[in-house]
Amino acid sequence: GSRRVDRGEGVFRVAFKMYLGITPSITNWSPAGDEFSLILENNPLVDFVELPDNHSSLIYSNLLCGVLRGALEMVQMAVEAKFVQDTLKGDGVTEIRMRFIRRIEDNLPAGEE
Repeated sequence: GSRRVDRGEGVFRVAFKMYLGITPSITNWSPAGDEFSLILENNPLVDFVELPDNHSSLIYSNLLCGVLRGALEMVQMAVEAKFVQDTLKGDGVTEIRMRFIRRIEDNLPAGEE
């Protein structure tokens, strides 16, 4: 229950602080508890970036979604991560929406347990 959620929030906070020097807010939980938003007041990946007019639809920091998905796969969790708001596009904050899909079961070949 809530203990797992607390531990997950701690992992996000510590990892973002370690690797990006920021601490995201974790908010907007879905009623089912399987979705939430990571809010970045400051996104260091875009500090010195301006999108050219002909690339205004580019989600420059989308690599964060891939990093989050990959890191959570390492702990047997399949998630969806997508940008909802982006300061590069004029939004006040950067928001990444996270959705839990399923636990990943290890399918080891017979005899390799």
